[in-house]
Amino acid sequence: MKKIYIPLALFSLAVLSTNCSNDFIDVAPTENITEEDLLTVYNNNEGAESFVAAVYSKMLDWNMSSFAWNGLTSITSDDADKGSDPGDTGSDKDKCDALTLDPTSPSVQDVFEANYQGISRANIALAYLPKLDKADATLKARLTGEAKFLRALMYFNLVRCYGGVPIVDHVPSPSSTEDTEMTLTRKSKDEVYAFIESDLKEAINVLPEKSTYTAKNIGRATKGAAHALLAKVYLYQKNWVGVKEQTALVLGYDLVTDYATIWREAGEDSIESIFEIRGFAGTPSKGINNYYVSQGARGTSGWGWGFNAPSANLAASYEAGDVRRDATIIFAGETLWDGRVVSPFVANPMYNEKAYVSNTKETFNGDTNTNKNIRVLRYAEVLLMQAEAANESGSGDVTGPLNRVRNRARLPNTTAIGQEALRTAIRAERRHELAFEHDRWFDIVRTAQAKAVMTANGKTFIEGKHELFPIPQKFITQAAGKSEQNPGYN
Repeated sequence: MKKIYIPLALFSLAVLSTNCSNDFIDVAPTENITEEDLLTVYNNNEGAESFVAAVYSKMLDWNMSSFAWNGLTSITSDDADKGSDPGDTGSDKDKCDALTLDPTSPSVQDVFEANYQGISRANIALAYLPKLDKADATLKARLTGEAKFLRALMYFNLVRCYGGVPIVDHVPSPSSTEDTEMTLTRKSKDEVYAFIESDLKEAINVLPEKSTYTAKNIGRATKGAAHALLAKVYLYQKNWVGVKEQTALVLGYDLVTDYATIWREAGEDSIESIFEIRGFAGTPSKGINNYYVSQGARGTSGWGWGFNAPSANLAASYEAGDVRRDATIIFAGETLWDGRVVSPFVANPMYNEKAYVSNTKETFNGDTNTNKNIRVLRYAEVLLMQAEAANESGSGDVTGPLNRVRNRARLPNTTAIGQEALRTAIRAERRHELAFEHDRWFDIVRTAQAKAVMTANGKTFIEGKHELFPIPQKFITQAAGKSEQNPGYN
């Protein structure tokens, strides 16, 4: 599944089917085609796969997985600073860093629109797969599960960022008043979580285990990925029983021995990998748009723009001997694993090593859109979810899974005793294990640490406001009173 091809007709169909004057979910058209012609062309196994390939491909886009996503999930947190040069705002990354985003901020709008564009593609796939009567039924069932997993993942992104959002569960009809209401009316956070859970449970019923995929299909959503994501959805709702049940069903995975290798090309699709966003370095490149270059070292002998720079707070927070520190952070003046020497005169003292792509030891075509895969779900996080659920519920093994993660980091077993001490230990492990994997901001919010953490970092976190990002003003204007702005952003 390394190469991802998108049928051009699907872009046009997305617009024709969803244009209810709600351009926050539109996809730019590139080719016109009637539904009859589309069903004729794509009524086969390859055509069925193309519908879902279009959903996967959205994950590569600039507005989905790159600059804005780094801004909202990482630069906002204590793990990262804006980086780059002081005068380069990166459109609004200075506002991400200072917690001063507003409804017109580009990052806020990009993440919102990107996920709805992906949801639109998933809805198109789910609408047309049943109509492809010449495609294999078993294949269509699996592809349906993949589309629902991806739709669930995108709604999980949305609900964590914005709280309650519109649930667009099918391709809207331009002439339907009910569908217009659907696309413009926010549902509650609980309703969104219930919808995500429904999609994941249905995906679990039809998706295969990772071990059953042939080489050409490695990287597709699996039963294990759906269980792991559902566990994470339960984690955010403090459904500890659900977390324990779902993590126990994530089978066939283990920790790799060397933490540092996880983010290298050789570490893709490892035994630890549960789900990754996949790039492809070819000509032309189909990589994840500017993910690598936007975070690369900036300045003398640098190779990027320098944004999303690790903070001094993060660097100082690791225990002595924790191998994750050097595997996560590129330091000015160091020699990297591939022999590359980082100039001591780069613009920032630290950069994100998990985004690094070697131009000598890995596939590299000189393009900013390289084949860097983004790790979305790993088995290490499953273990940490098990530990957290056991500790918070008061039943189950807390230290066993926690120590497996610590021992892989070359650390001794935890010495924490008691629920509060273990809670602190688990939170520290999540920070160090998952740094720059788009979880830190959401973790400090969901565990009610955000105010204290941000205050300690000299930033003002306003309770009742900053738990959520603002809804984009573009959507609020289109909604024309059908949806309200999040508290504190009016």
